This record gives sequence, structure tokens and C-alpha cells, in this order.
Amino acid sequence: MLRVLIVEDNDRLRLALTRGLEAIGRARVVQDCASGEAALEFCLSLAQADSPLLPQVTLMDVRLAGALNGIQAAIALRREFPRFPVVFYSIQDEDDYYRDFRRSGILSHYAYVRKSNYLLPEMILPLLQQALDGRSFIDPEIEQRLDQVRHLDENDPMSLLEPNEQVVARMLAQGLTNEQIAMKLGFRDKRTISSTNGQIYATWRLSQSATDEKVARTRAALIVQARQHITWDEDGVAYTTNARGELEPYPV
Repeated sequence: MLRVLIVEDNDRLRLALTRGLEAIGRARVVQDCASGEAALEFCLSLAQADSPLLPQVTLMDVRLAGALNGIQAAIALRREFPRFPVVFYSIQDEDDYYRDFRRSGILSHYAYVRKSNYLLPEMILPLLQQALDGRSFIDPEIEQRLDQVRHLDENDPMSLLEPNEQVVARMLAQGLTNEQIAMKLGFRDKRTISSTNGQIYATWRLSQSATDEKVARTRAALIVQARQHITWDEDGVAYTTNARGELEPYPV
């Protein structure tokens, strides 16, 4: 009998999953929690008591109650219980969740699926067993979104800037003047911001064209908002690089 921990913040769904998995007869839900913090506390308390009820695998929603999302909760669990098997499922499509997963370093003993594709307990149970066996599985739709976020991050122009330059660039994109940025950052001399702006323009190759500072400033703001590299030709036509490394017109 597979000992399962369910971490889901929707009370009705948590109950339905519990009943559905146990009705199959091959799983026992030893605990259900609404938050990652509660799941971690539960597992630690059982481990300290050397309890035979310590779960073997967890079914984890990505969006949870509490401060930790499901990916972060799994990382915390694996810190205490190395490669603790986990099956992630979610209807959420925010880039930050995929970014957390990419940065988590999770390599095995997991599955990550879209909830709408794996609604039934009889579909979830094989994933739980595969995770327990050390295998990995990613729903093709999730894998596509992970690739999109990877491409976005690898081509994020902010990664070329130093931390203080990133702060100035974001304020610049908000439409703040050099005087306002200097005031917010505690600089007495706005020329410090002008110098930082110049470094941003040079890094993003905005100062190599025959444009004045106002145009470079506008283009820098567009780059911050787009979160991708944009280049302009001599006629002022904007281009970005797609996933294949090809230039294509920037959509207006």
C-alpha cells in the first residue's frame, strides 16, 4: 500500500483526491495539508518519532496556502529527505512557478503535470509510483512552458547589468527622471544616475547608433518592459531574436 501525502489548498479537491486514491485500494493517504509548511512539519514530526506512517511520496499542488509554493515546499522537503518523491500538478501558468522549478535542481523522483490533463486518481496513481521508483516525467505542455521560460531567462537583458544598474533601469522604465531616481536611491548628485544610464545604454548597444539620449532612454525602457533584447536598425525598425536565434520584427 502506497503511503501518500497530499498537499492541496482547496479543501474540496483535497478531500476528493483522498477519497479517490484510497478507493482504488493501492494507496493510503496518511495526511493531507493545505500548505507546504504544514507538510514539512508533519514529515519532520513523524521522522523524529521514527513513525512507520512517514509518507513515501507526495502529491503537491504548485499553488498553496502559506508562504511556500509547491516547488519551494518540495525543495524544503528534499533538504530533509533527499530525493523525496513528489508529483506536482497545477492549473497555474505563471512564469515564476516554472522559473522556480528550473532553479530547483530536481532531477529524478518526480512528475510535473497539468492538472487538467491528469484529473482522475487512476491517472495520478501511476505517476506517484513512477516517482517513488526514481523516474521522472514532465507533461509535454509543462515542458513547452519550461522551454519558453528558459529562453526568456537566457535572453533577459537585465542579466547583463550589475545589480545597481538593474535598479536604475527599472526606475527609468517607470518614467522617473534622473533627479527622481537619484532622490529615491539617496544620491545627492544626479550625475551618478546619468553615468549609470550611460553604462546601461552601452551594455545594450543603444549608444552605438546615432541617437540622442532621449531616444536611448526610451529604447532602454522598452527593453525593460519587454524583458528581451531589442535592436534597432538605421531606419529605426526594431527586431528581437526568436527561439531559433533568428531576428524577427518586434511586435508593435
